Amino acid sequence: MTETIAEIVAAHRAGAMTPAQTVARAYQRIRDHNDPAVFISLRDEKDAVAEADALSKKDPAQLPLYGVPVAVKDNIDAQGLATTAACPAFSYMPTHDSTAVARLRAAGAIVIGKTNLDQFATGLVGVRSPYGIPGNPMRGDLIPGGSSSGSAVAVSAGLVPLALGTDTAGSGRVPAMLNNIVGLKPSLGLISTSGVVPACRTLDCVSIFSLNVDDAMTALAAMAAPDAADPYSRNRPLAQMTGFPTQLRLGVPRDGQLIFFGDKVAEQAYGDALQRWTALGASLVEFDLEPFYETARLLYEGPWIAERYLVIRDLLASSPEAIYPVTRDITIAGARLSAADTFAALYRLQALRKVADRAFENIDALVLPTAPTAYSTAQVLANPVELNSRLGTYTNFVNLLDLCGLALPAAIRSDDIPFGITLLAPAGQDAQLASIGRVFHADTNLTMGARSLPQPPLAALPARLSGDEIAIAVVGAHLSGMALNGELKALGGRLLEAASTAPDYKLFALSTTPPKPGMLRVAAGTGTPIAIELWALSSASFGKFVAAIPPPLSIGTVRLDDGRGIKGFLVEAVDVSAARDISAFGGWRAFMAQKVAV
Repeated sequence: MTETIAEIVAAHRAGAMTPAQTVARAYQRIRDHNDPAVFISLRDEKDAVAEADALSKKDPAQLPLYGVPVAVKDNIDAQGLATTAACPAFSYMPTHDSTAVARLRAAGAIVIGKTNLDQFATGLVGVRSPYGIPGNPMRGDLIPGGSSSGSAVAVSAGLVPLALGTDTAGSGRVPAMLNNIVGLKPSLGLISTSGVVPACRTLDCVSIFSLNVDDAMTALAAMAAPDAADPYSRNRPLAQMTGFPTQLRLGVPRDGQLIFFGDKVAEQAYGDALQRWTALGASLVEFDLEPFYETARLLYEGPWIAERYLVIRDLLASSPEAIYPVTRDITIAGARLSAADTFAALYRLQALRKVADRAFENIDALVLPTAPTAYSTAQVLANPVELNSRLGTYTNFVNLLDLCGLALPAAIRSDDIPFGITLLAPAGQDAQLASIGRVFHADTNLTMGARSLPQPPLAALPARLSGDEIAIAVVGAHLSGMALNGELKALGGRLLEAASTAPDYKLFALSTTPPKPGMLRVAAGTGTPIAIELWALSSASFGKFVAAIPPPLSIGTVRLDDGRGIKGFLVEAVDVSAARDISAFGGWRAFMAQKVAV
């Protein structure tokens, strides 16, 4: 079955399916699904198929999204389709694609249509649209989640394997949880928002929905680049995914700080997710969640609501009845805020950002529930503001604090409601979250979306270098979590993968401070495979690092068990004549663990 982006692209390149067939399949599935509230508008099928056919003139190897159907949230411009932001009176016909859509098309994706949303992207529920309420394909009485409701449903129901949403306060994460799919909320400025109807312009980002993490990262790589047309765009290169780190520290809130609003099943599901992380080798580190809660309150109780007001103030003045009542009531409050209110909130936010920065000093990422609970459509319609607010408990602070996020399926509860967790880290750590998140999702063995699709085997990640980077094999004190690892990180080093040498080496414990090993090459096949790590350094950093290496260590070529030759730490035979042979431990980390145990 070709359902994920990776599977679809592979089938197209192999000739097992054509892009035109895949696009036609998407349209047939939309007809069969028969929910008019998912899409606000659809392209003419013949036009989409013709565009897919035209891809045959291009080199498939150069198109990472070769023939992949994509749905676009209807606050993002796509040429040929009206942008409504779920408000007919606001509708306009864009003259060109948004930057994000243009980059997807350049990568080979085929836009199918524009999806429904909470009007003006204001809401986390998916029920605030004059175009109807998309049915949740996981459980019909549940809300679909918002504001990117149609995009999440389209992926979960198998109508398309990829959809764009936006995320200001959780709109790319809450719908992902409720539809049992992946929601990637990138670092602010990583994907251009040029051609996107803003909710809060300073906080908005384009988000990605897909069936698994690898697909989301493929789409992110196609869109992530600076854009002169977007003043909030950042020149922040996207790193490559790496292997699961050997020393992973995940932040969890202190006892008593989590809120589930009485949902004991969700609370248990979160506890189970934490147990899964520890089984994968992560260490759980407590942090204080209260400053994050305070930040979240700023979003709707502070001046950022004025940004939403700016977008629709003309429509509020001329045709207030055209705006969904709840959206109107929330947004109009932005007119009452003063410049003094704004600066006071900005001052407080800056202080809270410093607190958040300190929380990450000893933590690689936070792991939180994506949402504390789930609600039915009937419940939300009866109590629209309070229940919407509850769903943002763990999402509203993220963009204010300039964090990136990855929402992952974690469980299907006993009541058939999906439960998910979200990983959060400082801006620029998107690839790190994906590297660990993909392993967690695969470990759940959950099916993908609402169609009970099995997850494909987790693809192996090659050690990838970018730009002028050089790989270096580290053997001892520079390993992740060891005494000198900070030297690599200070030079901008990034972990590529854990690896092993060929059985051509012996390892010795040297008399140095701090303790270090020396790895000696011996005759081929007469030594022991030694556990190592490969790190990437820029050429300038590599030179600085090597120049600072003290004797008796030096840098030579280390042969790996897969035949690769990588620059790495070695020692001469004369320098280990009196040293202890610790080769039997298979690596420095195992030897140091034995020393601690003794």
